[in-house]
Amino acid sequence: MADAPVVIECRGLGIRFRRNRRGRRSFKDLFAGRSRRSRPGEFWALRGLDVQVRAGEAIGVVGRNGQGKSTLLKLVAGVVLPDEGAVEVRGGVAPLIEITGGFVADLSVRENVYLTAGLHGMSRREVDARFDSIIEFAEIGDFLDTPYKHLSSGMKVRIAFSVVSRLEEPIILVDEVLAVGDRAFREKCYARIEELLASGRTLFFVSHNERDLRRFCTRGLYLDKGRLVLDGPIEQVLARYAEDYAPAPRSSTAPPAHGSSAPGTPVDGPGADD
Repeated sequence: MADAPVVIECRGLGIRFRRNRRGRRSFKDLFAGRSRRSRPGEFWALRGLDVQVRAGEAIGVVGRNGQGKSTLLKLVAGVVLPDEGAVEVRGGVAPLIEITGGFVADLSVRENVYLTAGLHGMSRREVDARFDSIIEFAEIGDFLDTPYKHLSSGMKVRIAFSVVSRLEEPIILVDEVLAVGDRAFREKCYARIEELLASGRTLFFVSHNERDLRRFCTRGLYLDKGRLVLDGPIEQVLARYAEDYAPAPRSSTAPPAHGSSAPGTPVDGPGADD
């Protein structure tokens, strides 16, 4: 895999957010290629990230909530623009991140399948050829003409995953979208991800589930406070993360026996220093 081409490259990548809402970049800033000025209440969600990803790699992104994991995937997907540095993506992206966001509430399931697949570059003929398999995978055949807004959250995830996972893009971004839904369907989705990996796709996978990270990923990125702490084998990254955030051992509240003290515990009180 060391000889595989680089498909994602982040160079000094950084992005700022405002604590109340996203700061806006002016057209002048965009066309001039300059970073926008700092504003009150802003913070760096991600900064100084230098990463190369080669074709066929499966990378797990690790860290606590709010440390820049989802933001990184959005930058790779082109959903948001960086405030400094650059991200270069060589190939199309299948974004399984906030995947229900592109669906139109008042349109039917059928209409949404054609709309969403079309927005991702599928021709109508291609959607026609895959329509039955999309619906069968989502197990939603009885709701084809139901307005999307009337579906349960689990059903929305099913149809969205089924559509996006049928795209023939070489890069897959997965951001814990499968937390909604039953276990059987989640396992079905995971089997589909394994199929895509076996075909040589590149994976960016965000999850708090160590078992899932070990199942899919060989390499890990550990983000903390918007910075890259460690880039290495997934087992090494998970071990470092666990070490950094392992719960502190609870101290015993039981009083020590008279005239004795616990090992390593300093003895205080009258006569202790005599």
